[in-house]
Amino acid sequence: MKKEWNHESLAEFGEIRMTSPLRLWCMALLLAVAAAPVPSLAAERAQTPSPDARCQVWARELSFAQSVLDHDAAAFAAHLHPQAAFGVSGKPTLGRAAIAEEWAGIIDGSALSLDWYPSVVTIGGDGETAYSSGPALYQDPKTGAARLGRFGSVWQRGGDGSWYVIFDDGIRPEPADAAAVQAFRQGRRADCPPA
Repeated sequence: MKKEWNHESLAEFGEIRMTSPLRLWCMALLLAVAAAPVPSLAAERAQTPSPDARCQVWARELSFAQSVLDHDAAAFAAHLHPQAAFGVSGKPTLGRAAIAEEWAGIIDGSALSLDWYPSVVTIGGDGETAYSSGPALYQDPKTGAARLGRFGSVWQRGGDGSWYVIFDDGIRPEPADAAAVQAFRQGRRADCPPA
């Protein structure tokens, strides 16, 4: 004769009898485990950055610099995340409008001539953030005196698929001679180099 097992028969063999609160707690635990999201292959792929993303940020950084060289305030602002922060190592300027206002003399070329380009672009593991860095050339529009520094920018992919700079800063520029300025100009790459 085959014996049927139920919670009373398990109790006969020394098993713990489940009380109503314990039974409810176990059921809640099982439901929570069953409802927990299971990482899928699609989610795993989403965490692997697209090889194209690095080159998209490279091109976007060049476009951002070109907006300043072209004295195009609207194009400059279009590269900024609405909540961007510039000068993050000191007292930052916060927000697209405030940054565009602060940079007006740089964008129109009256306060400073500024040129830069990426030498490094790295995409974060989420595929939605990126870091770019490279040299920057600062020139006095009156005297032509040149200084070289470096910038660092953090980019975030927007809902429209475009990349927007959200954090930006640089290191203090140092005086540069004609040879250093020439080396800066020769170092620019329009194409995205292989990773």
